[in-house]
Amino acid sequence: MKQDQKGHSHLPNNNMPETRVFRQGAVASEANALPNEPASEIAGNMTRRSAALITCLAPLLPTIGLARSIKHSAPATHHPTTASHSLHAPTVLRNAAAPPPLVMLDPGHGGKDPGAVGYSGTYEKHVAEAAAAELERQLIASGRYRVSMTRTSDRFIPLEGRVEMAQAHRAELFISMHADALHDASVRGASVYTLSNAASDSQTALIAQSENSADLFGGPHVHASSPEVQQILASLVSEETRRGSAHIASSVVASFQSRLTLLSHPHRHAAFVVLKAADIPSILVEMGFMSNRRDEESLRQAGHRAMVAGAMLDAIDRYFSSTRTGAG
Repeated sequence: MKQDQKGHSHLPNNNMPETRVFRQGAVASEANALPNEPASEIAGNMTRRSAALITCLAPLLPTIGLARSIKHSAPATHHPTTASHSLHAPTVLRNAAAPPPLVMLDPGHGGKDPGAVGYSGTYEKHVAEAAAAELERQLIASGRYRVSMTRTSDRFIPLEGRVEMAQAHRAELFISMHADALHDASVRGASVYTLSNAASDSQTALIAQSENSADLFGGPHVHASSPEVQQILASLVSEETRRGSAHIASSVVASFQSRLTLLSHPHRHAAFVVLKAADIPSILVEMGFMSNRRDEESLRQAGHRAMVAGAMLDAIDRYFSSTRTGAG
């Protein structure tokens, strides 16, 4: 069959055969007027024709169908409906368990955007993807979460496109994973960031500026929102969402404290574009700094990334345990 541009199927345009008129099983080339016959003759003819029609069709009909045609005067017998054939009202599930929460993981950068370049040449985009994949594995293995990733390969995604993915998937938590670089190579340690119109400090302002410039790699076809629009978007983030973001950030910091080196005041905030989902608690996790030799070397190790993911899993568990308990 051919299809038009809209994908609709067309049946073959065959010429229809000339219409013929059927009456009482006899074929006529055209419609005839009813015969002018006495009523008794018409009734007799109809009876004979019906009997002849049944006789001709008998071999083609099931026995039960033929019996019903001949013994039409027999009263129908209604048997009590057995349990196997009874109709039940639709089941209404009360207090059904909610589906596991969906966590959206966002490996930073990708494709033509390498992110920070490490002390020995490691790309941030590769570290972020590997760490997010490990966290995804641990979240799924726990059996307590559904997980989606903004990217699972080395490809470029605009910042606002990442937020739109989280909203399209109706994520309950958004975590963007990074490993930035600073001019001061001596600075090392993990940190967690939430959304704010103003940066908490000058260092965080530089990190936000660097992360928000990622769309420049997309070329002229990627139209990032103006600062004015970004400020409006940030103002739309509900107070409840902000509290949720602060809650998960504090939980991640608490998990990191006993396992990783942290920046001083590790929970910071700035106007990160990728954190501007109006209704999804969102954080950006800097797992360390690629500009520091020790941080870069650690993040290149699968064992270290597994430790980071394990700490984040613990933090996510505590977050959802407290939020769902409070909701109940």
